[in-house]
Amino acid sequence: MIHNSILKKQRIIVVVLMLFIIFTLLISLGLGYSSLSFNRILPTLFGFGDFKEEFVLFSIRIPRMIITLLAGMALAMSGAILQAVTKNDLADPGIIGINAGAGVAIAIFYLFFPIDTGVFIYVLPAVAFVGAFLTACLIYLFSYEKGRGIHQTKLILIGVGFSMALSGIMVVLISAAEREKVDFIARWISGNIWGTDWPFIWAILPWLLLFIPIIFIKANQLNVLRLNDSVTIGLGVSLQKERMVLLTIAVALAALAVSVTGGIAFIGLMAPHIAKALIGPRSQLYIPIALLGGGWLLVVADTIGRNIFEPEGIPAGIMVALIGAPYFLYLLLKK
Repeated sequence: MIHNSILKKQRIIVVVLMLFIIFTLLISLGLGYSSLSFNRILPTLFGFGDFKEEFVLFSIRIPRMIITLLAGMALAMSGAILQAVTKNDLADPGIIGINAGAGVAIAIFYLFFPIDTGVFIYVLPAVAFVGAFLTACLIYLFSYEKGRGIHQTKLILIGVGFSMALSGIMVVLISAAEREKVDFIARWISGNIWGTDWPFIWAILPWLLLFIPIIFIKANQLNVLRLNDSVTIGLGVSLQKERMVLLTIAVALAALAVSVTGGIAFIGLMAPHIAKALIGPRSQLYIPIALLGGGWLLVVADTIGRNIFEPEGIPAGIMVALIGAPYFLYLLLKK
């Protein structure tokens, strides 16, 4: 049973994070290459803006903000699941190569299977999932030891190796592509938020609404999976079944995110760690905080990145890496 004081603390942190998100979104709506003054945001939201203001707000800014928020949440949940299932606090879909697997699948599909843009948007998450799932299966097989389970150090090393190998494949694909398509893949690799239109939101939102509640329902299983395998089995948990279900959800969430944001790493590493530091390691407590924290971190990174060196800015993936890479090294040394 969770003590009332802990639950109260969790609610306070959740409310504070929600306020941070709202404040950051409002700031972000007023910043950018296409000007929109802050005193015109609320009137435009309620239908009292001119054509330019409504276009900037509803066709450029708001879709981008929603996509960024949802992608950050998905990456945070993916990282939280991977850390629990693999018993490795350094696990992140970007670090261990899952994002790279999705990227290679997207690049192959984009280069060699041209289809109508309207269909492409909705097929892209499925393509990303196939690439990410195959990569995750291979990483799991190579890092698994019979009688011991997943070897934690092996997981990170093999994951990094796969990430580098897949990046090499991406370079080969780029070298054989047209200039226009090369630009798209290059933006994807750098973590440039490119899926900034309403159809991209409708393409990934239903899946997030399906997967995220399942994670909350399975929060207790995530707690148990952190224990020794024999203890987990002794508690009546179907170990392999739960692992496969949760790993599939983690891979799907990562694929959904990177299919519209590009190769963004470290959100899935940082958000769960920050949440655990604030409220403790119990899944029921830290998962809601990690969910909101991941979304907020990516929105902040994108807001800062796109307002530096206008009009191109710095991709959100690079901004996140500037913070996340030192944090990863700190955790690596600490653990």
